[in-house]
Amino acid sequence: MNIKIKKGLDIRISGTAVKAVSEMTNCTEFAVKPTDFVGVVPRLLVKEGDAVKAGDALFVDKSNADAIFVSPVDGTVKSILRGEKRKLLAVVVEGNADTEPKPLFNPSLLAQMHRDAIIDTMVSSGLWTLLKQRPFGIVPHRDDKPKAVFISAFDSSPLPVDYYFILNKEDFVKGIEILHLLAGKVHLSLKDGAEPSFLDNLPNAETHHFSGPHPAGLVGTQIAKIDPINKGDTVWVINPQDVSIIGHLFRTGCYRPERIIALCGPVVEKPQYYKTLSGSSIASFSSAVNKECSKPRFISGDVLSGTAISADGFISASTDKVCVLPEGDYYNFMGWLRPNFRKFSFSRTFLSGILAKFNIHGSKFDFDTSRHGDKRPLFVTGEFEKLVPLDIYPMQLIKACIVGDIELMENLGIYEVEPEDLALCEFADTSKTEIQAIIRNALEKIRVEA
Repeated sequence: MNIKIKKGLDIRISGTAVKAVSEMTNCTEFAVKPTDFVGVVPRLLVKEGDAVKAGDALFVDKSNADAIFVSPVDGTVKSILRGEKRKLLAVVVEGNADTEPKPLFNPSLLAQMHRDAIIDTMVSSGLWTLLKQRPFGIVPHRDDKPKAVFISAFDSSPLPVDYYFILNKEDFVKGIEILHLLAGKVHLSLKDGAEPSFLDNLPNAETHHFSGPHPAGLVGTQIAKIDPINKGDTVWVINPQDVSIIGHLFRTGCYRPERIIALCGPVVEKPQYYKTLSGSSIASFSSAVNKECSKPRFISGDVLSGTAISADGFISASTDKVCVLPEGDYYNFMGWLRPNFRKFSFSRTFLSGILAKFNIHGSKFDFDTSRHGDKRPLFVTGEFEKLVPLDIYPMQLIKACIVGDIELMENLGIYEVEPEDLALCEFADTSKTEIQAIIRNALEKIRVEA
């Protein structure tokens, strides 16, 4: 099945990771953060100084006993970070990532395991939290029956990750098999025209090929084109590397949350991939940043919908890349009145927006974090409709979310979207509106009231 996406925008940023992998040997601290998961109210199970093994529970969601969050390494609970009103922000474990993981079960028993036994294994090992249920983006309950699992195995966002290069074949194939046993149907989306790989003809998965600009690689776009979500429907989505982590557990019996992270961006000296574990500290990546950049901003995830991480913070769960941009906290003399030959422009406000069509100054731009303006009233420009390939009216949906009209939100397709699906609108918005936060708050309102 070949699907062409016509609406969208490719944002070309310099510093894409090259196909080279290095071991991240200098990381000794890892964090598990409840703030990375939607709707999780954690109940802490450890205290500072406790010794833990990889796979030991650190905290559990009070509203979903199946959502158990575990330590990625053998080590000691170094600190428990809290915010306002003692809100749990992170559990930091100090340990050695090179420790050989202990088997949790005998993988030869897999042939005798039924669906409930597989779920029990995933829940007890903490891998159940790798699944996300749409709508709402929450960790599913074990009794939920999705109509399908959706996996996007290509990245169309700025500074894309090459999944064809980083995925482990044996683990990924086994992970697909497990997901097929859980849900019955697995949809795997690939980039049309990519080099042939083991992903093309996998058993237990229905393969789809997508082409076109971003957000063609977003799983929300793929769901809308393959099997849209209606009111009352649920689907599961999962990151490709998380599929491999599940596959590794059921292939070897060992819990090993290994990830290959793309360190990329215009101020990274040698953009490439690093092998580490989930929840690694950002400090372990900082040495690769150009020393001439005095104020780098680390973003866990892509630059459109990722999370800004402080220099002493930790990467988010299910993250495949860390993007580094220079802070745009400088005065831009004359602003948009300058010709701006090297500024990206969606609306062609800058001369570079016209020159880019002819590729005169190259195909990539050195972005920073400047927003080029302050928040202002929400203008109806018609630009959002050019960026969202879903069968919705994005401007009307955003307005319905602002006023909190649940019935109108449902009629306008709120169940089809997650904040990342409208990240391009936030990027191109003249009004500098925080659209993703508006969408998340609206989804939370519906989820809580439901």
